[in-house]
Amino acid sequence: MNLTLWIAAGLLAAVALAGGISKTFVPKAKLAAAHGGEWTAGASVGFVKTLGVLELLAAVGLILPAIVDIAPVMVPVTAVCWILLMVGAMITHGRLGQFKLVMLNVVYLALAAFIAWGRFGPEPFAG
Repeated sequence: MNLTLWIAAGLLAAVALAGGISKTFVPKAKLAAAHGGEWTAGASVGFVKTLGVLELLAAVGLILPAIVDIAPVMVPVTAVCWILLMVGAMITHGRLGQFKLVMLNVVYLALAAFIAWGRFGPEPFAG
């Protein structure tokens, strides 16, 4: 179970890193022109970049606290925060009729829920 949780956290961290890099460093106009990024057309640059930074922090928070054994409880806390982010993403993509992206967000949400459940429950780092 521990290995499965590490793999899930690594996969979700990779997703968060990719999303964070694109939202933080790719110009908003280019994001708005890309499939799945249409929502950025109605959002401010600051909002998009803030989401990007939050995703970069999530990528770090899903892995680093456990690796350095400093506040490893932040791993499941980060997973819970990711769940909230995915709820917002599902609402946003749903409003735009992008139901394939909503389903992808559901998968990411489920992965985060598994990490939160596993690290708060049967396989915590502390102990």
